Amino acid sequence: MRSTMLSSTLLATLLSLAALPAAAQVTTDAGTIDPERTARFFDQPGYSPYAGRQYPMRPLWGEQHLHTSWSGDAFAGGTRVGPDEALQYAKGGEITSSTGQPVRLSRPYDWMVVADHSDALGVIASVYEGDPALMADPTLKGWHEGMREGGSAATEVMMDIIAQQAQGTLPEQLTDNETQFDMWREMTRIVESHDQPGTFSAMIGYEWSSNYGGGNNLHRNVIYRDGKALADRVRPLTTFDTEIPNELWDWMAMYEEETGGRLLAIPHNGNLSNGLMFATETPDGEPIDAEWAMERQRWEPLYEITQSKGTSEQHPSLAPSDEFADFEIWDKGNLNVVPKEPGMIEYEYAREALKRGLALEDELGTNPFKFGLVGSTDDHTGISSAEENNFFGKFPASEPGPERSTGNAFDFDGRTVKDWQLGAAGLTAVWAQENTRAAIWDAMKRKEVYGTTGSRIGVRFFGGWDFVAEDAQGRNPAVVGYGKGVPMGGDLTPAPEGSEAPNFLVAAIKDPLSGNLDRIQIVKGWLDAEGEMQERIYDVAWSGDREPGEDGKVPMVGSTVDVENATWTNTIGASELITVWQDPDFDPSLKAFYYARVIEIPTPRWTAYDAAYFEDADFAPEVPMTVTERAYTSPIWYTP
Repeated sequence: MRSTMLSSTLLATLLSLAALPAAAQVTTDAGTIDPERTARFFDQPGYSPYAGRQYPMRPLWGEQHLHTSWSGDAFAGGTRVGPDEALQYAKGGEITSSTGQPVRLSRPYDWMVVADHSDALGVIASVYEGDPALMADPTLKGWHEGMREGGSAATEVMMDIIAQQAQGTLPEQLTDNETQFDMWREMTRIVESHDQPGTFSAMIGYEWSSNYGGGNNLHRNVIYRDGKALADRVRPLTTFDTEIPNELWDWMAMYEEETGGRLLAIPHNGNLSNGLMFATETPDGEPIDAEWAMERQRWEPLYEITQSKGTSEQHPSLAPSDEFADFEIWDKGNLNVVPKEPGMIEYEYAREALKRGLALEDELGTNPFKFGLVGSTDDHTGISSAEENNFFGKFPASEPGPERSTGNAFDFDGRTVKDWQLGAAGLTAVWAQENTRAAIWDAMKRKEVYGTTGSRIGVRFFGGWDFVAEDAQGRNPAVVGYGKGVPMGGDLTPAPEGSEAPNFLVAAIKDPLSGNLDRIQIVKGWLDAEGEMQERIYDVAWSGDREPGEDGKVPMVGSTVDVENATWTNTIGASELITVWQDPDFDPSLKAFYYARVIEIPTPRWTAYDAAYFEDADFAPEVPMTVTERAYTSPIWYTP
């Protein structure tokens, strides 16, 4: 068995020993550590190894992409849960969903971003209420009537809003800048009222929702390090201002210059961009250049790899040997379900972008796709629901009920995506020094974060040159990790003389409410001597006594899922895995990146919970009933 099994106490210690204080770091953004400060990470010596500690006990779990009734498409679809209720829910409170059902998280979050669309922020409610100033417009009057009628009529309004937003044809009454600015200031007031430094961080943000060319998803969540005082000084950007991402970066630079604040942007759903998310041309057809590459790396340090509208790690057609690539794939078309053309998919997935970034660095001098990985839900219900047995859907029409077994999540003139294709995903874990907006934002900026598909798997990942097997047995292994290497999101230091290959200390501990762990993998991407993009996946630690087959792959762990009763047993898999792994195929002359992927044993999917709960649920035979939850760490890069 290629793994080291430790006690839960010891491995929990490993997973809790995280980021050093900022003073001990060479640069916060790079996440690197001053070697002279690694001997002892305490204010002063003493018997207790915990006294004076300057690093967090645990990863901070949260959501950076939730929509409430203040998003136009959400309100039109029936969402009545606003940002105040959404933040109460995130802190562990019980609220009532838009369909009248009580709902609560299994465990509170540590932080959250309400990322409502900046376009028409909060004003669709005025259409619903029949504001006389808006009813003179026939489109808005029709929307008013459809929302009031409810049911399928309200759903049609929601789809029309999405389509008109994608086409840039929303009525001008919804695009008034002063109205938007007023709504923004009210939003920041609500968010500010929930911020409790040290306990819960209510972070300010919004979604800039470019649908360039008619549904080609170029959306970004804009995350503020700042509070209301700075955030209120500049009106958020909308797609009525521009649909070009580099013009969003210009706006971000303007905000920072005018306020002294800090921003970052997180793209999502490249799988719905029809080839634009990671293209080597700008959306308007201009070739990217060195300045563009530098700006993208500066403003977009993270990418949302998984959410309810699909996982964007890798497409199985691009990695046929990756048996875990086919996970919650949405590849029918763009956001409006406009079908894809050949050649689009390779510019839509994170792993391809990470590899292409290495090549672009050779050409442009900067890697524009040097991003860390996070997860989120993108739910439009005001309810962040990433747990399979607590999934409240994308829109109110997809909230729990027997009808969602056959319903459509999206329907554009007969081009449909079914409700059962929605995924209950995902979450972001942040290794921050403390639970404050600034500390969480700083961890995001330096990429010391990871994403999961919904379960709270604990993961630590360090890269260096001097790790040895015994480092996975130490009482304070994170001290070894920072002392000898760099954490996820960092860059390997130059190889010491005589070093053969980089090695990696990686550890994972299960979510106590989810499945045991099947394996830890390290995904490597690199440029070969001819400049061609390559990738390989290594199983580095796994449960049980399985042995790799002739193809080098470890066989599947099996399954204990009882689909009929939506249950499983943790009689297979491991509660924790840890190992030190060295790259056996390393070439010091070639650029590369490495990230860890942790796979759980199979557990019931939300569809299985529905089928067991609702007697009238009628899922088709092709509907998946199990899921293998997983975590994706931010990469570590090697540059010769």
